[in-house]
Amino acid sequence: MTDLEARVRTELEAAVFRRLVAHLQTRTDVQNIDLMNLAGFCRNCLSNWLKAAADETGVALTKDESREAVYGMPYDAWKAKHQTEASAAQQAGFAANQAKGH
Repeated sequence: MTDLEARVRTELEAAVFRRLVAHLQTRTDVQNIDLMNLAGFCRNCLSNWLKAAADETGVALTKDESREAVYGMPYDAWKAKHQTEASAAQQAGFAANQAKGH
């Protein structure tokens, strides 16, 4: 990919991001804590990265707007509809990963 034009690379990366977000929007059964425990990032991380990119380029985007872009609906609505209480094992895994600096 090093030979690609910067514009083409950016377009491909943007397409991959959109596909990842669309995939996560359909996989509401996958909890954020599971994503964090397995991959070290979750939907909230993606929305935070989107907001940070907007801030870096001077694009006006609120935290709520970035979360809605990732979740496909307002964050509070997603939580009420899809988020479950984390189990003791999920919480322990999260705590262990945080202690490692992940």
